[in-house]
Amino acid sequence: MTAPATDTTRMVTELVRLHQALQDISLPLDLAGVGAGRRARDEMIDQLEDYVIPRMMTLDAPLLAVVGGSTGAGKSTLVNSLVGTRVTAPGLLRPTTRSPVLVHHPDDAHWFGQDRLLPELARVDHATDDPKSLQLVASDRIKPGLAILDAPDVDSVEEQNRLLAAELLAAGDLWLFVTSAARYADQVPWEFLKAAAERSTAVAVVLDRTPADAVQTVATHLARMLAARGLKDSPLFIVHEGEVSDEGLLPARHVAEVRGWLDMLADDAVARQSVVTQTLDGAVRALTFNVHKVADVAAGQAEAGQQVRASAETAYDEAVARVHLATTDGTLLRGEVLARWQEFVGTGELLKSLEHRVGRLRDRMVGAIKGRPQQADDVNLALGSALELLVLEHAETAAEEAARAWQESEAGLGLLTGAPADLGRASRALRTKAARAVEAWQQDVLELVRAEGADHTVRFLAYGVNGLGVSLMITVFASAAEVESAALGERLLEAVFGERSVRELIVRARESLEARIAELMADEQARFTDLVDALVIHPEAPARLRQAARRVDDLRWASQRRDPLSS
Repeated sequence: MTAPATDTTRMVTELVRLHQALQDISLPLDLAGVGAGRRARDEMIDQLEDYVIPRMMTLDAPLLAVVGGSTGAGKSTLVNSLVGTRVTAPGLLRPTTRSPVLVHHPDDAHWFGQDRLLPELARVDHATDDPKSLQLVASDRIKPGLAILDAPDVDSVEEQNRLLAAELLAAGDLWLFVTSAARYADQVPWEFLKAAAERSTAVAVVLDRTPADAVQTVATHLARMLAARGLKDSPLFIVHEGEVSDEGLLPARHVAEVRGWLDMLADDAVARQSVVTQTLDGAVRALTFNVHKVADVAAGQAEAGQQVRASAETAYDEAVARVHLATTDGTLLRGEVLARWQEFVGTGELLKSLEHRVGRLRDRMVGAIKGRPQQADDVNLALGSALELLVLEHAETAAEEAARAWQESEAGLGLLTGAPADLGRASRALRTKAARAVEAWQQDVLELVRAEGADHTVRFLAYGVNGLGVSLMITVFASAAEVESAALGERLLEAVFGERSVRELIVRARESLEARIAELMADEQARFTDLVDALVIHPEAPARLRQAARRVDDLRWASQRRDPLSS
């Protein structure tokens, strides 16, 4: 590339940011299309790591020609013949599992260190069956400025070989794509060639092992296929069948045309740079275009995650609202609670005594409370049981509603399938937690009464706190209801503390109750929302990815406007 060093540095910086933005994209939900999105994201990350960023940082590095293609097309024999000596072992059995081999001139060795090309592949200087290694072969039979990489079959029956072949091809400046008369129309190789055309990758095609009587027919058809798929400008070389020597080499004249073309690229810095520029620019252009598809998938994931989270939150918000209504409309003041309360306050004498002046009869009311300690405990127990049951009932309903909403959602259904427990029911621990919360709230109420009674008589503090406590509880539950016997509790409290103080006590007791119920429901809701949060989906990540791609594309266009010949 002819871009100034400062432009190259800026481009590298933005490419690194694009790489980070891609890594920040999380696609954990198994939604429609996510498989393609994950593959595209991973391929782009690999492309940036294996080729684009290293190549952008080392524009003067040798041209890397990757020899790839169909099974049995003779790639290794072709590489050996091009070099003029055996540097890679042809496989007699399929699939052949071995490390890829990179041949370079000794003076170019420093360009192929771990940090410059295919960083995930360990460098070795010997043949190995480890596909995670890259065998480096220095040979003075190959010209400086050129390196040849022998890749596995793109259509290997072994998945690891296919993945490695794709990774190696994506790291090349030039594809030397090898096929044969028997395999040139196969689908898999053409999928790779189509991808090369879409990325503007420099490609040369070698028709190998072709009988003389079939050359004209096959070559003509192959050329038409190349033109129809956007590769009409790609060189097409014919390598005729010939006897392979004991060293695994074809006669030199059979590969002379291919070897001459590669030597020309090695000798001509302008031609070599043109190939590098074409492939590198095409790779960057394809990246900035394709990231938007990944961003769309990521945005869909974020939206789906937000929707399932919101559906769970809604279910439990409604549960809290229903509990609030039931604790203010008199629902709790029925059955056992009402019976125990009526036993406690009676229906005659105490009501009549409240018709007299408050000051003169306050001691009589305290005496009445003092005389019924067991009845106060019975009211407290009945209220606690009713409140626990209310919480359990509405938590159960919320779990059913949240689970039903998730079952109707692709994202939610996947989360439910992987959930550690049945989320359609309230948690097993809720009954115990609810009992503790209700007991703690009742203690809160007694503390409120005890604190408010600090300015009253010792007799009140000694004998009236439990009775006045249950009276306050009853009043809280009857604050918006018309329950005649329940109203007695409020009148009794007002007789002891005064109307203003009672209003404050009711508010504080209700706030305490609502806080504890909200906490219980929040814990139940967290069984759902924790599953969503564990996905680590960042809603802002798609926008960051698009912005990173735009910055890279802007630099690419700016560079082309300064140097139109580089595009």
